[in-house]
Amino acid sequence: MWILVAVAITAVAVLVAVNRSSGEKRVQHEIAHQYATDDEQFLRVMSTMLGPTVLPGNRVTCLCNGDEIFPAMLSSIRAARSSITFETYIYWSGSIGREFADALIERAAAGVRVHVLVDWIGSGKMDSEIIEEMERSGVQLEKYRPVRWYTIGKLNNRTHRKLLVVDGVVGFTGGVGIADLWLGHAQSPDHWRDSHFKLEGPAVAQMQAAFMDNWIEARGLVLHGEDYFPELHQAGTQAAQVFKSSATEASESVRLMYLLSIAAAVRSIRIANAYFVPDELAVQTLIDAQLRGVRVEIIVPGVHTDSLIVQRASRGLWGPLLESNVAIYEYLPTMYHTKVMIVDELWTSVGSTNFDSRSFRLNDEANLNIHCPEFALAQVEVFENDKKHARRATLEAWRRRSWTERASEQLAGLLRGQL
Repeated sequence: MWILVAVAITAVAVLVAVNRSSGEKRVQHEIAHQYATDDEQFLRVMSTMLGPTVLPGNRVTCLCNGDEIFPAMLSSIRAARSSITFETYIYWSGSIGREFADALIERAAAGVRVHVLVDWIGSGKMDSEIIEEMERSGVQLEKYRPVRWYTIGKLNNRTHRKLLVVDGVVGFTGGVGIADLWLGHAQSPDHWRDSHFKLEGPAVAQMQAAFMDNWIEARGLVLHGEDYFPELHQAGTQAAQVFKSSATEASESVRLMYLLSIAAAVRSIRIANAYFVPDELAVQTLIDAQLRGVRVEIIVPGVHTDSLIVQRASRGLWGPLLESNVAIYEYLPTMYHTKVMIVDELWTSVGSTNFDSRSFRLNDEANLNIHCPEFALAQVEVFENDKKHARRATLEAWRRRSWTERASEQLAGLLRGQL
């Protein structure tokens, strides 16, 4: 009996250890400031180190909150003629979940090839009746990494990507999941603040490729041909890139993208992120930028949060940032779920990635990067508007935290590698 108990305890310990780590080496040393975001070298590095090339000729449209996001996504779905590929972490039953299901079912019944990939954990509140209806209509639906004895080592590695591609010519990505929490226009604590982005142009093929990465793993089926990868023409004037990151990529590409972008900054860094739990190197890279004269501003959730443990782990890290005069703002009206970084009013990164170890090391993520001053300035305007609804944290208030707050932050900090 004791032998069996020992074996069981050992197995659990091994499982926890496996799920705590991606198994890959990490970037550990400081990335020096060698060039600016307006230097051609910056784009060369981003194109080669992250994988896909930064391509010209794109048009990216910002959509704020559910009132703008969901109608745009549903309109594109309903207009689909050949294919729909859709990957999301959160898909819950509810009014908006029903509306998306109906639109996907109608298109599949009309002969459009519809492929839906939802995360096994994130879709836990998706009714089986909706899934059955979709599949009966011809929708190919897969759950990403369901728990099986042979996949238990990957339990902690989820798809957090939020990708929708229609006919291979228009794509959407950002922070929004399919749930009623995102309905409305952030008008109350029951309606979250978020941003999503519509992409047209050559970079849509890169977004499609990011979807295919996980679809092949989940379904074992390669989708190709003109229905999915048609010839794409210029749709605008913006240079853009869609890249993916996962736990199996040794370079931690999304973390590397953030570090390289911050290291290249010469004027300003604006980060709006729902889950801001940077590691030591990211904290130091932000501080180095501030010390060389870059204005660093960060917006995070305030009193309304869906993860108190993440908030506690985040606040425990604020001291060195505040001491360096990094500006941190807490958004007050509702849960703040955006994932946007703007560097030097030129380089903007949006997508599914949170500024934390889970996104950097454990989850599958995808980001859309845009190198365009006009687009960046428009995002600065959105950022500044959010700041009007936020309270700036002060070093004095941070130092006056109660012992209970400090203790809870210390406890939460023990889990930073999983947050």
